[in-house]
Amino acid sequence: MDDHVAVYRTLPGPYGPYHVAATERGIVAAEWLASETSFVERLADRLGGRIVPAGDAPATDRARRRLDDANATLEAVLDGAPVDASDIPLDLHDRPDWDRRVLLAVQQLAYGETASYGGIARRIGAPRAARAVGGAMGRNPVTLIVPCHRVIAADGTLGGYGGDGPFERHDSLERKRALLMREGVTVGRRAV
Repeated sequence: MDDHVAVYRTLPGPYGPYHVAATERGIVAAEWLASETSFVERLADRLGGRIVPAGDAPATDRARRRLDDANATLEAVLDGAPVDASDIPLDLHDRPDWDRRVLLAVQQLAYGETASYGGIARRIGAPRAARAVGGAMGRNPVTLIVPCHRVIAADGTLGGYGGDGPFERHDSLERKRALLMREGVTVGRRAV
């Protein structure tokens, strides 16, 4: 039996390297703007096991097969192609039930489709939980596969998109705007 819990690989992405990892259940983590080392360390802490490069896992390894099966779709998503990533199996077993419900609903948003935070809340049967939806999306461990950039404010403006400080927030919102624009979606700016 292998002594690891997940395998990962790094793909070229629009904002730098895109790290993606899978367990035998599905894709468990995907992110950019992180070093490979920090990605692997956070994932090992989160899952409580060893994370290995996909190339070091045998082809018969179930986690590697999950990653291999999703690879072509992930590359297309990163290239901005209009593909459906809603059928990529996810492993969100360590996420709270609320986060899983939100993230699985957001994963169903099609290329070029947007929904409001309140709209996602209504889809999962919690119509007054728009802020809580935003919180769950802020904890999204599988960026782009769960396309949080497609969730916008009720007034048609961007809303939020990661980043804590004023510069991070600005850069994150510009990334969100760029991701939407490559899907043909133009979003207005909030009046100041």
